[in-house]
Amino acid sequence: MASGDSADHLEWRRTTVDGRDAFYGTAGEGLAVVFLHGWALGQRSYRRALKRLVHLGCQVYAPAMPGFGGTPNLHESATFDGYARWVAQFLDAVGVDEPAFVVGHSFGGGVAIKLAHDHPERVRYLVLINSVGGTTWSFNNLAHMVTTKAPWTWPFHSPQEILPLNYMLRVLPIIVEDAVPNLMRNPLGLLNVLNLVRRADLLAELQELRRRELPVVVLWGDHDTVIPRASFAALCSAIGSEGEVVEGRHSWLLADPDAFGSILTNSIAVAKLARQMEEQDEGEKGDPGPGLARRLARHLAPTVRPDPVAEDPGT
Repeated sequence: MASGDSADHLEWRRTTVDGRDAFYGTAGEGLAVVFLHGWALGQRSYRRALKRLVHLGCQVYAPAMPGFGGTPNLHESATFDGYARWVAQFLDAVGVDEPAFVVGHSFGGGVAIKLAHDHPERVRYLVLINSVGGTTWSFNNLAHMVTTKAPWTWPFHSPQEILPLNYMLRVLPIIVEDAVPNLMRNPLGLLNVLNLVRRADLLAELQELRRRELPVVVLWGDHDTVIPRASFAALCSAIGSEGEVVEGRHSWLLADPDAFGSILTNSIAVAKLARQMEEQDEGEKGDPGPGLARRLARHLAPTVRPDPVAEDPGT
């Protein structure tokens, strides 16, 4: 059932993936965009940010990945391979039959990297937002948080993530809607995924994506206290790009969905252009259009702004 009358409101739906229920939100028409959420969250937390993608002419799919949002855990133990395979099966289930524009936040960024690496036919463009996978991140701080902090604060990872007050008032109600139910339903599943995330090293996969010339954009909030600057730099080095530093914390796109939409505007325009080229070239025999379109998309990927922050005060 739709959650509202406006065309940009996500509809919350159920499908079947690998013989089990899977829940997701969807809205819009146009370029297929898949959004993969962060740890302890779910698809509903991001609905304000996802509306901005709908406004850019996209059909958004936001699945609750296994262990979150009511979707059962993976059949096997939690691995990035398993999550990537599940997302590929999810895309089959909802009828996405073309390469998608894939966005991953935090844990979802790690899943997005593996999806692009293991299922290259599924991804035309990859955006990583404060993503895991760069090996050097603040697991000690996160482990301390899990054992000492109230569960509703877990998605913030540290006190700095919910300060100042105006930031907390904007983001806290959004987080609580997903985090508390996830904790109540599946505390062990959350801890299993946390154990997976703390060991995430996906630099080799990113280097392979660079060799394949897949367009990849890496974004990082300059006050992130979970993913340190060194991890962000490692991801950028692996893909051969400077990346882009934005103002904000680990969950900056929840606090400022307008900035999220603005930052992705150019990337989505480039992906749409590549898609149009592929469709045109399909009618021309012998023309290797998709490869040309991919190279063009990578060439036209956004030029990053210089990093205005010398050092992340939260790391």
